[in-house]
Amino acid sequence: MNYELKFLGNREGEKEFFPVTVPGDIQKDYAEFKNFGDHHFGLNATKFDAIEDSTWYYIAKFDYKENGEKVFFVTKGIDYECECYINDKLFFTHEGMFEGFECDITELLVNGENTLKIKILPPPKRADAPFGRKQADESVKPPASYGWDWHPRLIPSGLWQGVQIESRKDTDFGKVNVSYDLSADFSFVTVHFDVNSTAEIKYSLFDKEGTCVAESINGCFTLQNPNLWWCRGQGEQYLYTWTAESATCKKSGTVGFRRTELLTNEGAWEELPDFPKSRTRPPITICLNGRRIFAKGSNIVEPDIFTGNVTDKHYEDMVRLAAQANMNIFRMWGGAGVQKDIFYDYCDKYGIMVWQEFTLACNNYKNVPHYLEVLETEARAIVRNLRFHPCLVMWCGGNELLNSWSGMTEQYHALRLLDKICYEEDRNTPFIFASPLSGMSHGPYLFKMPDYNDQEVHAFINKCHYTAYTEFGCGAITEYDILKEIIPEEELDFPTPTETWKLHHGMGAWITESWVSLDILRHYFGEMKTTKQCCEYGAWLQREGYKAIFEAARRQKPYCSMALNWCYNEPWKVAAGNSLLAYPARPKPSYYAVKDSLRDVVASAQIEKFSYKSGDAFTASIWLINDLVEEVTEDIEVSVEIGGKSYYLMTWENATAKANESKEGHSVKFVLPYVENVEYFEVVLKTKNHGENRYKLHYQINVPVVTDVNALNF
Repeated sequence: MNYELKFLGNREGEKEFFPVTVPGDIQKDYAEFKNFGDHHFGLNATKFDAIEDSTWYYIAKFDYKENGEKVFFVTKGIDYECECYINDKLFFTHEGMFEGFECDITELLVNGENTLKIKILPPPKRADAPFGRKQADESVKPPASYGWDWHPRLIPSGLWQGVQIESRKDTDFGKVNVSYDLSADFSFVTVHFDVNSTAEIKYSLFDKEGTCVAESINGCFTLQNPNLWWCRGQGEQYLYTWTAESATCKKSGTVGFRRTELLTNEGAWEELPDFPKSRTRPPITICLNGRRIFAKGSNIVEPDIFTGNVTDKHYEDMVRLAAQANMNIFRMWGGAGVQKDIFYDYCDKYGIMVWQEFTLACNNYKNVPHYLEVLETEARAIVRNLRFHPCLVMWCGGNELLNSWSGMTEQYHALRLLDKICYEEDRNTPFIFASPLSGMSHGPYLFKMPDYNDQEVHAFINKCHYTAYTEFGCGAITEYDILKEIIPEEELDFPTPTETWKLHHGMGAWITESWVSLDILRHYFGEMKTTKQCCEYGAWLQREGYKAIFEAARRQKPYCSMALNWCYNEPWKVAAGNSLLAYPARPKPSYYAVKDSLRDVVASAQIEKFSYKSGDAFTASIWLINDLVEEVTEDIEVSVEIGGKSYYLMTWENATAKANESKEGHSVKFVLPYVENVEYFEVVLKTKNHGENRYKLHYQINVPVVTDVNALNF
């Protein structure tokens, strides 16, 4: 039995109580009560600065009548530091947000009305830290909320996972933990159930048709020839349903059977120098059920600034869209924390593998005893909660920790501790210390990057040689109708470095002009007159930039085995950024370009640059990329379309790529004709069975000296 709890909120020092949403974040509730306005619009998000260090209270009353049953306080997590009271008697304190807990509160209750009060302390901040993310470097609080180049400084807290009061009979039970041991040849699996109860419990396993395939009373049984769980594109996402049932209680869930490893990338061993003797590149090729997988996907940040308010639909939309875009993996970026259970359920369902990081990012997490104590408690809870999701394929210490701006090494106690916990709690799932490691790449993040000799992505990526591209982006202004929802009308005509544009990450942050990238747009398109023009041109560059990098990474397999762009989603409505989805889960034009480039079989053109003039020779190598488990043969027709006219270049007949192979074929050369009133041309690769792939490239008139088309293809 669950008791009905209707919470009210209170900010310490104020007499007013206000309605709250549970699960939720109390700052959002307070802002609605005080009419802060839509935090997405204008400078409204800065109104939260004044309440950042507040202490908050959740208060609920409920009726209790003694009936011999025990009563428990249950939660999956409270953000971040809390004190819990029944009838003003303290019964529990906790620091962290990812460890769930339950407490027997029976002895604290009185017949009749009882009061539950939960005190939420101010967010953790290292006292001598500079303003920003370093304030979180002695806590397990996700540092993104302390301010990032895509996240405003807005630090939420509260009952983000919800709480409940429930009574239990002697034969009731709480959480059921399911684990399994899969045989080396996948011919059988032994399933184990762990429940904290003395009651007799019947455990059953059902296949997807609902047929019972195994039963047990002692919590252990063996299943012969189990169906395996595969990521999207490699096989079925097979999930069994389990039930645990006592005389008075029944619970159920799903389980999928799979094995994951990290293997050294093919070709990496050959790079070892004769002297000095050393190790190869760290392994980063995912091996799922004995099969090497090319991992293609994106980086996940918080789906919402207010993490407690993320709905099941929001999570499912994100995961479903990734599967529809032919992705098979999410990197759960360390600065954003861990999501609610339902997110991982959807990844199980849709076949999206999960690379899960702990909440360390871009900071130096020193050997501070209290921090390490909280980290151990939180990390162990995270691993225990997620380890048997079939989607969970690897653990990672955090983001950009072994870099000059973080200054950590593998010898730091935090990383050694996380390695230890993952081994003890989930030793069959791989662990790496951080991303990136040697041989892996973070960047570039703009279409043209000053840090890379001002090269554009086409030229840059074709010269790269990395085992994995685990972050890369192309910043662009967002779509105009979204801008109208966040930028005041008087600032909307053209991007300018006002406080509103800066707050929404459009200008004045990080590098150059940040993600709006006006300097890059002017380089290709000259002076623009309106924000709408910036939106159209920015979307164009972002589409082509992402296509260039994703396809280049896939062409570089098997040495390269992973391509994950930065980033997939947004926590709020931004003026500009790198994401494929606009908040909350709306595909941008770049999403559809990536969807085409990530098809399991795709004809790909290795293009050397983006911008051309009449008379220039366009050249490209043609490839057939195959991620499937069987050989593929296709005819690839190549043409160029410009000014309403199509020019046939060649057909690569019987192009064949073996399973999980990228195969280079013919090259094309085409001298661009003189065409007036045109600013682009398209390169089109058509196949019979796997659709077409288009590249929209920039075109300018040079001088009218080219009268004949010269196609030289080989």
